[in-house]
Formats: sequence, C-alpha cells, structure tokens
Amino acid sequence: MTTDTIARQCTLCEAHCGILVTVEDTKVTRVEGNPDDVLSKGYICPKATAMAGLHDDPDRLRTPVRRVGDRFEPIGWDEAFREIGTRLRRVRHDHGPHAVGMYLGNPAAHNSAIMYAFALRAGLMTRNFYTASSIDQFPQEFVAWQMYGSNFLMPIADIDRTDRLVIIGANPAVSNGSVTTMPGARDRIKEVRTRGGKVVVIDPRRTETARLADEHVSVLPGGDPYLLLAVLHVLITEDLCDRTAVRAQCSGLDDLRDLVADFTPENAAPHAGVDADTIRRLAREHAAAESAVMYARIGVCQTVTGTITHWLVNTINAVTGNLDRPGGQMYATPAVDLLPLARRMPPFYGAWTDRSGKYKSFRFELPVAALADEILDEGPGQIRAMITYAGNPVLSTPQRGRLDKALSSLDFYVAVDMYITETTRHADIILPPLSPLEREDLDILLTMFSVHNNIRYNARAIAPEADGLEDWEIMARLTTEILPLPLRSITGRALNAAFARFSPLRAAALGVAVGPHGMLRRGRKGITLAKVRAARGGIDLGPLQPRLRSLIATADRSVHLAPRQFVTEARRLLREAHEAGAVRDNGFDLRLIGRRHLRSNNSWLHNVPAMVKGRDRCTALMHPQDATARGLSEGGRVTVSSPIGSIVVPVEISDDIRPGTVAIPHGWGHGEPGVGWTVAASTPGANVNLLHDPEQVDRISGNAAVNSTWVKVAAV
Repeated sequence: MTTDTIARQCTLCEAHCGILVTVEDTKVTRVEGNPDDVLSKGYICPKATAMAGLHDDPDRLRTPVRRVGDRFEPIGWDEAFREIGTRLRRVRHDHGPHAVGMYLGNPAAHNSAIMYAFALRAGLMTRNFYTASSIDQFPQEFVAWQMYGSNFLMPIADIDRTDRLVIIGANPAVSNGSVTTMPGARDRIKEVRTRGGKVVVIDPRRTETARLADEHVSVLPGGDPYLLLAVLHVLITEDLCDRTAVRAQCSGLDDLRDLVADFTPENAAPHAGVDADTIRRLAREHAAAESAVMYARIGVCQTVTGTITHWLVNTINAVTGNLDRPGGQMYATPAVDLLPLARRMPPFYGAWTDRSGKYKSFRFELPVAALADEILDEGPGQIRAMITYAGNPVLSTPQRGRLDKALSSLDFYVAVDMYITETTRHADIILPPLSPLEREDLDILLTMFSVHNNIRYNARAIAPEADGLEDWEIMARLTTEILPLPLRSITGRALNAAFARFSPLRAAALGVAVGPHGMLRRGRKGITLAKVRAARGGIDLGPLQPRLRSLIATADRSVHLAPRQFVTEARRLLREAHEAGAVRDNGFDLRLIGRRHLRSNNSWLHNVPAMVKGRDRCTALMHPQDATARGLSEGGRVTVSSPIGSIVVPVEISDDIRPGTVAIPHGWGHGEPGVGWTVAASTPGANVNLLHDPEQVDRISGNAAVNSTWVKVAAV
C-alpha cells in the first residue's frame, strides 16, 4: 500500500481553501486544512471534507449516458460527441443560431475550464446565453460598469486591514466570501475586532456572521436602499465626506447632494425598519473610522433594488475616502492579471433582448428570468436545443415551475454534469467531467477577487480514469462539434489536437509569465508555473495595492458617483416612500428571505451523507411572535404560500430573525421523479423558488429578485 498527501484546494466554492488530501492507493482517507496555504492558513469548512464523499459517490456518473425511453444507458465519448454535433448542427441549420441556448452554473467559474466554456459560447453565436450571474451577481457588475467604466471592475473589501467592517446582506462566516474571496472569514472578522476595529452586520436575520459582530442592525427586508440613502444624507449634510479623496477621484457629488437633501434619517426610518438615531450613528462612525469598508452581496443583489443598493454601498465607501486605499474597497493584483484586458470589453448592454423585449442583454447574456419563455413560446428564435454546464436551474432559478415542462419539450438537450439532477434528468445526453480531486488547475479567475494577492497550484489528488475527461476537454470537444467545419473528419481532428496542446494550464502559465509578478517583468525573481507547483501552500504576492487610477475605464477617468439611471431610479424609490407603504395582497403578510448553511452548496452536496445527516435544514425560520400568532410549534409542518405557488416545510422558531420575516434556504426540492441521487432524494426538502415570481427582477439589471417576496404561513 502506498500513501501520499497532496496539497491542493477545495474548489467547491469561491473560497478555494487550501487542503491536504491523504490518498492510500486510490482511496482518499483524509481531507484536512493546509496550514501552509498562503490564503486560508489551515482553515476549511465541512464542505471540503465532502470532496472524498463526492469522488466516491456511487451515484456520480463516470461515463456519458444517453436517454433511452425513460432511462439512461452508457455511451462512448466519441459516439456521444458525434451525436451531439449532428443534432445541434441540424437544429442550427433548420432554425438558426438562436435556436440553441446555453446555461452556465456557478461551479463553471471555479476552475479555468471557464475559458473553454466561453469559447463554446462564442462558437454558438446565440443570443440565448444564460448564467447563474443573473441570479446573484448582475447588480454588482452593472454598478461597476456605470461607476468605474467596466463590469469587471468590482472592488473588493480589504478586510485584513480595515478598522471598520460593515456587512450588508452577506454571511461570510458561512460563505467565506463571494466577489470578495476570504477563506477563514470567521477568523478574519474576529481579527478586525482584536485589533480594535468594529464589525457591524445589517441583515433581517441574526446570521452566523452577526453573532461574531459588535453590532447587528435588523433592517427590514428590502429596506437597505432607504437606510443607505439616509446614511448618505448625513454624510453630505453634516460635511463628513472626504473632500480631498472625492476631488481626486470622483464626479457627481452635487447630484448626490440634490438627491438626498430631504431624505433625512427620520424619513427613512419607517422604510428601513431602523431608527433615525442608529442611522445617524452608522454614518458618523463610518466617516470617523481610520479606514472603513461596506461589503454587500447576495442578500441585496437578489432584490428589485439590487443595483441601487450596491451603488449606494460603493458611493458611501467612495465619499468617505475608502475607495482604492488600504482597509477600504480595493482591487487585487493577481499573477494572471486579467483586469487591464477585461476592462476594455464592452458590456453589450441592450445589444439584444429576449423576444418579448422586456429583458436586455448584459455582458454577452440575457437574464435567466427569460429562459422558460424563450423555450416554450413558439415562433422565430424559439430555443429548440439546450446545453447546460454545471447548473441546476430547475432548482436554482424562479420559473413558476415551468422550466421542467420547457426542458422536456426541447428537440435536443445535452448536459455537462456529474449527476442526473432535477435539471439534467431531461437531457438526451449527459457528459460527466472528472471529479474535482482528479483535476489539476491554476486558478486565474477568482484570484481577481481575493482579499490578498496570491497564486496557488491545484494538483491532482487522484489519477483520473483512463477514459475520463476534464471539464475543459468536454467544452473544447463541444466547440469543435458546433463549428461549421469543412471536411469535418480532418479539420475536426486537427482542431481537437490544437485544443489539447493549449490546455487552460498552459494558458495560465503564459499568463503568469507576462503578468505583473512574472519573469518577463521581474526577471529571475519573477514567478513561474514551476515555482508555483513547487510551493506547497502557494506563493504570497502581498497585500492589495492602490491601482484604480490605472484601471478606471470611464471616459473622463473619474468615478461616477451619480449615474443618471441610478439617480432617476433612486428618486422613484424616494417618491414611492413618501407616497405609500408596502402593499400586501390577500393576506400575504410576511417577507421571505433566503439563508444558507455551511454544509450546503446551492443544490448539490445533498447526496453526500455527511452533509445532510442530523436535523432537517430545509426549514422555515420564523420569529416566536409570528409563530404564536399562527398557532405554530417547533418542527410542525407548515404551508408557505406566495401569490404564485406554495411549498410545505417544517417550521423552525427563533428570535434570530426579525418579526414579520421568514427565511428558507434555496437548493432543495430533490423529490422529483427520475433524479439520480439517492441520498438527496431521501431528504428532498422543498424548492423555495416555486414561491418567487420570475417577473420580479432588479429593475435595472434584470437580476432575479428572490428576496423580500410576500408570503403567508399556515399549519398544514
């Protein structure tokens, strides 16, 4: 028996925590944190330990499968690719390029296969391209485009050096950060306090992060923009802005002054659910801190005011002098520095729309809210074939339950996935990539959003099976199949051979060489792929450095504090706030918000027994006051209804949540027939997205609004 311990990262979420994987022969016997890892420093969450269970899962597909009637049967790789190519090209020939749609899920961005996924997207030449970004990220990108000139210029929180951390609608103690990659977020948050700083969490629920903070501000669901507008009022009217920083970096302060002139904390308080004195104190403390940063994420992205809220967060950081400075909002300088190139790419906003004209394109894609209709509604441009990669939109997107019907109606559907999921059960062919432990990689995307500059090599822990393919190899082969190649038998082989020689790892090695830390710029002191491979915990490239001046892509090279579209929308919000309160229809009297668990990862990991053992995690969390008023008791089953649907889940009662609010996690609902993961099916939970109206989206970016939905709760 041979035993080896391999240093690599867990790639199940953005944090990419460093791990040590002990393998005896071909069996993983231990997964533990790597204390030498330059970013995570030994921290791991329970999900990392699930990588062994994921690899060994008997339900995980090892070979391609093809639908035969109501079941799937194995098929060879070459045969699968030939059939996929023939059928997709036929659909494009008969109905045009827009008849083929494509959907990318979150894990697609967790390895460098994403470069070949976008190559496939380019080869398809379809307007019907969708990703999980329009479920959770569009508002941040839209704000970056309008304020800094590029949707790629999303600033991150320099948590390791800040004196004041304000977290809004995020739970990094569980997520370990998103669009601010901070593995071991619990320890980083504690360190802010240890060095004398202050941590504030603004959230309707006392989250795991809020329990670590100095202060929890319980805001009304959807009340964030009103609170932030009032904070901005205090900063401007009390002359608390950093005039030097604003003059040097920004334009539009006068427009902001006009916008918030009359929106006092007293006016905001009823709509924010936070008293006026607290709002004033939050503003003054943010301005007074030596360094301060507001960090907002999914909880506010997934509302109808997601873009406005993120704009206000960035604006408050900027006017208090906390943009592009240590301890504030900054930009990473990764080994493969994509930002100077990416900032020049246009966002293609409104270059095309869905067929209804309601949803505009943004960054090469349409909002996923349009997907079901684009498949089901007949007529020119209708989607007749789909490709999904690493996504489960049946569970992860609000579609009124119509996406099931839509996917089953397609002429052809190919999925790249390790499992037969609620989505891929409708596929004609499923192509399974190798398990994460069988792949090697050099992350070049997520390092753009890391709280500390670093580069780390992801070694294979287990030798891949002889006929297995990595994600990027599957994407490359699909690209070859979709292209209209002459003499396909010859040119196809030549193109596949070219792809094989230019793997993502080789592309990353080239990027490292020409990057800011590479040999072409630093000479012998520069880093190389060989040096990164040899570093058991990666290479520390130092703290974040000010670099906005070299990156900013606005025409006048200033930060735009008051984009016209944002100011117009904010005025509408203020007008609505003055005119009337929230309208409740037919007894829907509670606001539904989301929540996540440390052992869940969106709609997967529920098939790993260690991740689902113990108490039921798909519950409706309610305040005791609301439960008592409805005659509910702990663990009782309740029906949660919205104007478009209902689900049944157990109730969980706690004063950790604000009265008038209910929280249910997403990613559950594994009770559908034909699903291929047996453990998940035994603890199915319920699909919370059946309660959310797909037509409720962020008014500017089109991002799905799956927070602050009006619901009612009653005993079953």
